Amino acid sequence: MAKVRISQIRSTIKRPENQKRTIKALGLGKINRSVEVELTPQINGMINKVSHLVSVTEL
Repeated sequence: MAKVRISQIRSTIKRPENQKRTIKALGLGKINRSVEVELTPQINGMINKVSHLVSVTEL
C-alpha cells in the first residue's frame, strides 16, 4: 500500500459532528497537524469525507 501524509488545513469549527469525528479518527485535530498513514480503502473514504478540510500528499 502507498503511504500518504494528511495535513489539516482548515478548522472544524461550525462543521457537522460526523466531520469532526472523522478528523479525530484520522489523528488530526489542530490546524497544520500532519499524520502519515497507509492508503487503505477506509482511509481513502475518510479523506473524501473531509477533503475540504485536509490536504493529501503521496510519499
